[in-house]
Amino acid sequence: MAEKKQKLFTNFSPITTEEWEAKINADLKGRDYERALIWKTYEGFNVRPYYREENLKDLNYLDTLPGEFPYVRGNKKTDNDWLVRQNIFVTDFEEANKKALNILGKGVTSLGFLFNDCNKITKEDLAILLKDICLEAAEINLVCPSDSSSCAKLFAEYVSEGKWNNENVVASASIDPIGTFVLKGKLDKNAIARLKPAIEKTKILPQFRIIGVHGKFFANSGSSIVQELAFSLAQGAEYLTQLTDAGLSIDKVANSIKFNFGIGNNYFMEIAKLRAARLLWAQIVKAYNPESDNSAKMIVHSETNRYNKTVYDPYVNMLRTQTEAMSAVLGGAHSVTVLPFDAIYEDTTEFSERIARNQQALLKEESYLDKIADPSAGSYYIENLTASLADETWTLFLNIQEKGGFIAAFREGFIQAEIKEMASKRDKNIALRRENLLGTNQFPNFNEKIEAEFNGSLFEELDLTEEGAEVETLKPHRGAQAFEALRYTTDVYSKENKRPVVFMLTIGNLTFRKARAQFSCNFFAVAGFTVIDNNGFTTVEEGVAAAKAANADIVVVCSSDDEYVKIVPNVANQLDEEILVVAGDPACRSELEAQGIKSFIHIRSNILEELKAYQIELGI
Repeated sequence: MAEKKQKLFTNFSPITTEEWEAKINADLKGRDYERALIWKTYEGFNVRPYYREENLKDLNYLDTLPGEFPYVRGNKKTDNDWLVRQNIFVTDFEEANKKALNILGKGVTSLGFLFNDCNKITKEDLAILLKDICLEAAEINLVCPSDSSSCAKLFAEYVSEGKWNNENVVASASIDPIGTFVLKGKLDKNAIARLKPAIEKTKILPQFRIIGVHGKFFANSGSSIVQELAFSLAQGAEYLTQLTDAGLSIDKVANSIKFNFGIGNNYFMEIAKLRAARLLWAQIVKAYNPESDNSAKMIVHSETNRYNKTVYDPYVNMLRTQTEAMSAVLGGAHSVTVLPFDAIYEDTTEFSERIARNQQALLKEESYLDKIADPSAGSYYIENLTASLADETWTLFLNIQEKGGFIAAFREGFIQAEIKEMASKRDKNIALRRENLLGTNQFPNFNEKIEAEFNGSLFEELDLTEEGAEVETLKPHRGAQAFEALRYTTDVYSKENKRPVVFMLTIGNLTFRKARAQFSCNFFAVAGFTVIDNNGFTTVEEGVAAAKAANADIVVVCSSDDEYVKIVPNVANQLDEEILVVAGDPACRSELEAQGIKSFIHIRSNILEELKAYQIELGI
């Protein structure tokens, strides 16, 4: 007789939400619950410290399966496989072909060919570029800044004249006149209408999506996730409306669009972003009454953002892109590009490209993230993030529609203003270190020095605005740029001058002096200054003598608040030209300021502005 299986944990009674809340409030010991545990996001909604099954009761899409409308759970029924994409800048067609064939044997399943000018490409050029590439085995993506449809038409002709089964060729052309308008400020009145003949000409390739919606432009300009989603969906809806009004069927138009989203470092939120995006796009397309629900599937290519990548401590970029790739994969992306860690400051190397490819290989071959459809399903947290993102995105999307759609809202300046406000908020939080960029505004590599000569544009926003632009444009930038410019200024100065030395005069209470010295070392190392920490001095005289022996430019007194009232004035009296800084924001600050001591650094400091001021004072 088979032994009856015993259920585990039957001796433990269920814990109610009320009981959990009572326990949490008891542990908080009077601290405010909202301030201590509620996360206030950039996305406009608050995140609770935990979620339970009861939080899922109002989410009606949970009854659907992967591969079913509204596709929140993914486009595939049985697995989560995605295409590994690598981009190739095409300056020589033969060389680009050689590189493509090489990387196809190293795990790449999607090729992105980036051109400077598509208008000059001939069918013969395409034949050279695509020689020996099995177009049924690898996705081909043609990317050109000119928004010319001629390259897409030539590709369709090339494929149809070859040995390939047109049904099996997966490709995209990334034509995006609205995206070009966003960056360059000009939009020809017939730009979208010209997409109609291109769609009709390329219909012989049913899996060829020639229109690209580039949400990554918003993400790399500092937008929130909600803004990236809402503006991308509004842009997609603009294409749907104008092209169906031009006489194309909704199915034909929807099946010609591919979304290109950036992926940032907000791990769980980025997973939820792609799920919410599919949910909302399916509803938008459904409103146009397509013949097939399949037309409502959103096809998403994800590319790791440039916004949070850094020049200093660049290997940290690999950590960033790894979690970002995981977010894209777990969110159900169709294809993913991991930008090499050095992509923002130099021509990528064979090493950096290999690492970027292998990051995705690891997710497939060692982590098996391609095996399970919708791996996020049922997570109370991710399901609630998905629903919250969808709600906030939909509200902003409808606001844009009320203004007449994306183009009208952009001409009005609404979209630019929204992104500028969010980017400013994020920049401020980076300056205050409320948003961390490891190795740049927090925990820098003390010994790192850049010897290479960089063009100043590396630390500036990217301005592609054309002469005679009709509107203000978006200007992609990186959150680290201001800090990098600050540190690079020190590096350049130090090639011909002494690098500024910051000396920690640690004295008194052991716990406080160690903690404040560590904080201060990180603070000043962000600007590339040489920092000298110490175990502690028994007298002020001993500490000041050591600082002078070290030829210090800045002396930071690190002790406890109670001891500062006596120690700091004593140090001040013994210094000459050295800048005196107090680590902390002590209660006796006003008393010290009355004695002429003006420099204090603490966790609420705007580190960027203060370090700039120290550079100026030092003559850098």
